[in-house]
Amino acid sequence: MQVFKFGGASVNSLERIKTVSDILRGFQKEKLLIVISAMGKTTNALEKVADAFFSGDNQSALALFEQIKNQHLTTAKYLLVKNYLACESQLRDIFTEAEWLLHDKPVRIFDYYYDQIVCIGELLSTIIMSHYLNEEGISNAWLDVRDIIRTDDNFRDANIDWSQTAKNLEMALFTTDQSVNHIITQGFIGATAENESVTLGREGSDYTAAVFANLLGAGSVSIWKDVEGVMNADPRQFPDAKLIGELNYDEVIEMAYYGAQVIHPKTIKPLQNKSIPLYVKCFLNASLPGTVIHNRPVKALPPIIVIKEKQALVHLHTQDFSFIGEKPISDVYQILAQLHIKPNLIQTGAVSLTLCLDDHAEKIDLLAAQAAANFDVTVEKGLELLSIRHYNGDVLERLSEGKKVILKQQSEETVQMVFRT
Repeated sequence: MQVFKFGGASVNSLERIKTVSDILRGFQKEKLLIVISAMGKTTNALEKVADAFFSGDNQSALALFEQIKNQHLTTAKYLLVKNYLACESQLRDIFTEAEWLLHDKPVRIFDYYYDQIVCIGELLSTIIMSHYLNEEGISNAWLDVRDIIRTDDNFRDANIDWSQTAKNLEMALFTTDQSVNHIITQGFIGATAENESVTLGREGSDYTAAVFANLLGAGSVSIWKDVEGVMNADPRQFPDAKLIGELNYDEVIEMAYYGAQVIHPKTIKPLQNKSIPLYVKCFLNASLPGTVIHNRPVKALPPIIVIKEKQALVHLHTQDFSFIGEKPISDVYQILAQLHIKPNLIQTGAVSLTLCLDDHAEKIDLLAAQAAANFDVTVEKGLELLSIRHYNGDVLERLSEGKKVILKQQSEETVQMVFRT
């Protein structure tokens, strides 16, 4: 068994949907579990529906949802002939699931309603893809992942009940037609013991693929993207960015920590536990080698460059000039945990502590207000953070030339610099 995951960009047009079909045609004799995300910008559109509903504007929420309905029905009409009516019927069942909610009034927290509404995107995309693939002669079975992945009720970032999920998956596979090689299901979503929909947080679809791979003991996971593979820098910022053909789990987690748009660490752990290799492949050109991520050492990596714009420095200075010891640092970390703030860089001095953060004004204001009980607080904005792993003198000089460095941390492997832009 292999696990494939196709992101929203791979199913955001009729042409790309057909490209996915062409890829899968080459694997018809292999057992595949295929995780597919919502089409294109559907999740963003559903978020607007959730916002309108929670603000009490049911009419706007229903109007916005009507647009999403029509877009998916139109896509199905263009793709399907003999399977259209069956597909439409299944889509309308999902539409109804959302619409009964949108006619109501919110009485629970926003995150609950967010998950009930946003989860619809993955269900719609996979229904269309399943019917289309069957019509193209690529036999598959569609599964509602909410019947399999069981979670707690931490809406928008649910935690998986691995034991119950494993039992549900075993039962689902046992009752699925064994002559069908491909199973189509959804990423990003699951359900509580009360059958309330949940989402799994950032990069939830990749994580879903990793969870299934772990439980199935899969031979590999392939994540299909619209890029060659993992690059050493963002090609939009660095046109000369290079493909990295091979990485290990630790390196990918380091890259993600510093802000690279690669694989989220929570996706890596289920794979690392069973030494399952992860392939990042290009669905626009399946013949490209892509990137393989595994559990073995990798040498001679190029400089890996991450630039984060819109940064802020929060300077904390002890009010009585006492040393920054365990208690003050513990207090700061407790505030960060309460506000769900992850610093991108921390530097400690004798009587001061400096945090480099993404410039989210509301969170920074809350942090400053709470820290002011024990520290003098100043905030500096309009900054840029450069992180380079496996740096060398040439790349360091080139990327810092002409810039005012106001904070720097450097180890044997990684250098980070904050610039005033």
